[in-house]
Amino acid sequence: MSTTRARQYWLMKSEPDEASIDDLAEKGTLPWTGVRNYQARNFMRDQMRIGDGVLFYHSSCPEPGIAGLAEVCSQPYPDPTQFDPESDYFDKASKPEDPRWSLVDVRFVGKSALIALPALREHEALADMVVLRRGNRLSITPVTAAEWRFITGKLMK
Repeated sequence: MSTTRARQYWLMKSEPDEASIDDLAEKGTLPWTGVRNYQARNFMRDQMRIGDGVLFYHSSCPEPGIAGLAEVCSQPYPDPTQFDPESDYFDKASKPEDPRWSLVDVRFVGKSALIALPALREHEALADMVVLRRGNRLSITPVTAAEWRFITGKLMK
């Protein structure tokens, strides 16, 4: 009997001056480096699988919002920036033999017109979306299959 897991969906935030949807389109794939929140790390390490869908979200910019689609394209592996003293994401407590931080690679799927937060908030179908909750600051959040279908089927057309 097959125990195939259903595809999961995620919203992954990136600051456009660090890694934008255009950067991803140009390079094709990017490692999702620099996550330093345990819950977001655990999503990548424990739950993400190759083929999972990603809403690529621009954050900490004049107009935050969903800028395109990507797909998880690697198994989780240690984030090399944790070991690099020159990196903004260096973690002196993390050791190569016992890494603290993980990442996955994401592959470009497509760019969309920006779907800003106010536009997401307008739709009852997205009312429970994690990114819209007050106080949510996680850089990676799960997206339900229904939210994914609504965004990709109605808002990205």
